[in-house]
Amino acid sequence: MFSKSCQYAIRATIYLAMHQEEGKNLGVKEIATSLDVPQQFLAKILQQLSRQNLVSSIKGPNGGFYLSPENKLNSLLQIIECIDGPLTLNSCVLGLPQCSSVTPCPLHFNFFEYREKMRQTLGATSISNFSNPGLPPYPTY
Repeated sequence: MFSKSCQYAIRATIYLAMHQEEGKNLGVKEIATSLDVPQQFLAKILQQLSRQNLVSSIKGPNGGFYLSPENKLNSLLQIIECIDGPLTLNSCVLGLPQCSSVTPCPLHFNFFEYREKMRQTLGATSISNFSNPGLPPYPTY
């Protein structure tokens, strides 16, 4: 459903939420190794998230990425829309460009309610939901 870039962005942000210690920044290499994703690709994704204030970063030898208290208030939907664009959850389930409520595809109305529920759930799920120490450890792949 989401692009590989978007999946990596979500995973990296959740990783930051679950592994952040006060005053410690996480480097791209550490995050990429832990998530088993390409480091250069992840660096570009994290830079894009940082430009949109969805994650924070510090440059320099002790730099890296972290989540500020404000970043933790962002939703998964904001991350998805930052990487894949706002129309990601609006597109036709069959990929038809002309599908709409006026000219629906055969599945349009069946998936409309599902898509809206998903948008609501992603919009209501903040990054802070993943920084709960009671959650099971982040899976490695």
